[in-house]
Amino acid sequence: MAGLLLAAGAGSRLGRPKALVEVGGERLVDRGVRTLSKGGCTPVMVVLGAADTIVDGVLTVHNPDWTSGMGSSVRAGIDALPDSVDAVLVALADQPLVTPEAVRRLVEAYEHGARAAVATYHGNPRNPVMLGREHWSTVYSMAERDVGARPFLRAYSHLVTSISCDDVASPDDIDTTEDLARLSEMLDRP
Repeated sequence: MAGLLLAAGAGSRLGRPKALVEVGGERLVDRGVRTLSKGGCTPVMVVLGAADTIVDGVLTVHNPDWTSGMGSSVRAGIDALPDSVDAVLVALADQPLVTPEAVRRLVEAYEHGARAAVATYHGNPRNPVMLGREHWSTVYSMAERDVGARPFLRAYSHLVTSISCDDVASPDDIDTTEDLARLSEMLDRP
C-alpha cells in the first residue's frame, strides 16, 4: 500500500506553506512522511505545490494546479501512483497528531480485506483514508476544489470500513498561528 501525503497548499491563513512549518523541530512534510512510513506504507509519495522543497526518501509529485485546492492534489497523486500499487493511504501534512498507529490500523484493515477505510474520531470520518485501486477513478472524478475523498466517503459509505483512532491519534489540523501554537504545545508535552 502506498502512502500519499498531500502537502501542496500555500497555508494562506497561516502565512506560509504548511509543508515547511516546523513542529517539534521537524517540518510537517517530514513528519507526515515518517508517519506513513512507520505505519507500513511503501512507497511513500508527497504531492507538493506552493513549496518547492526536497523531501528525502520519497517520490515527490508536483501539482501545477495546487491553487485550485486539495482536489487537484488528490488527482495529481492518483495519476502518479505506480502500477504495482493496489491501495493508497491518503494523509494530510497539516495533521501532526495523526500517528503511525492510526496509519497501521488502516493498513491492517486493508490486509484483512477492506477496500476502502477511513479513520474516525468520536464517530466522525476524517483522515487518513485508505482506497483500493478500484475506487481511484471514482474518487478522482469527485475530487474538486478543496475537497478530496469526502464526497466518495459519503456517497459510498456502505463500502467504507470505519476505523476508530480516538485512542491513538487526533485529526486536529494547523490552519492558523493559534493552531500551530496549540498543537506545538501538545506535541512538546511528555
